Amino acid sequence: MKTNILAWIQEGNISIPSILLSEYRKLNLNEYELVLLLNIISFLEKGHDFPTPEELSSRMTVSVSDCNEMLRRLIQKGCIEIMDQYSPDGIRYEKYTVKPLWERLVEQFLLNSKNSNDVSKQGEETDLYTCFEKEFGRPLSPFECESLAMWMDDDNHDPKIIKAALREAVMSGKLNFRYIDRILFEWKKNGIKTIEQAKNQGKKFRQNQQLPRQQQEEPKQSTSVPFYNWLEQ
Repeated sequence: MKTNILAWIQEGNISIPSILLSEYRKLNLNEYELVLLLNIISFLEKGHDFPTPEELSSRMTVSVSDCNEMLRRLIQKGCIEIMDQYSPDGIRYEKYTVKPLWERLVEQFLLNSKNSNDVSKQGEETDLYTCFEKEFGRPLSPFECESLAMWMDDDNHDPKIIKAALREAVMSGKLNFRYIDRILFEWKKNGIKTIEQAKNQGKKFRQNQQLPRQQQEEPKQSTSVPFYNWLEQ
C-alpha cells in the first residue's frame, strides 16, 4: 500500500496555464488534440523529450495511426515543433518543444486584452456622447460629434476628463464647445490628468470667481482679482 502511494506521488503534477483550457478552441484545437498536448507536456516535464506515438496512444482512447495524424496537425497548427538536439558526445536526437504553443497563447492573451480594452473604450465613448446630449438637451450636431472625436483621438483626452470639463462648463454657466475646448486645453497645459486634479482646479477657479463680487461690495479696496474666464486665457 505504501509503495503504491509513493509511486502515485512520484508521478508528479504538470503545470497547465488556465488560458490553455479556456482558449484552446480559439487555437483551432479539439479536445483530443488538447489531451494529446497535455500528455506531451507531461512527458517533457518528466524528462522524456520525444515520446513515441505508441506511448502517447497508450494514454488515450485513440489508435496509434490517429495519434500520428494528430501530431502532424499539431505541428501544422503551430502548437509543437520537433527540434534536432545533440548530446555531449555529438549524438543527434530529436525532441518535442511546446514553445510555439506558449507563444500562441501569449498572442491570444494580448488579443483578448486588446478586445476587452476596445469594448471598454467604446462603452466610455458612447456614455460620453450621451452625457453631452443630456446636458445640451438635444442631439449633437455633426460638428460637435467631430469635436468630441478629436478630443479623444487627436488630443488623447480621457473621456472622464472630458466629462469633468463638461461639468465645469455647466457649473460656470458657459455650456458651449468652445468653452469646453478651452478648459481641456488649459488642463492639458497644466498637466491635469486625473479627476481629482480637475476637481481641485475647478474649485480653485470658482473661488476666484467669487472674489470680484466681494470686492464690489468693498469699493475702498484698491486691489481686485479678475473674473476667471477660460476663453480669455
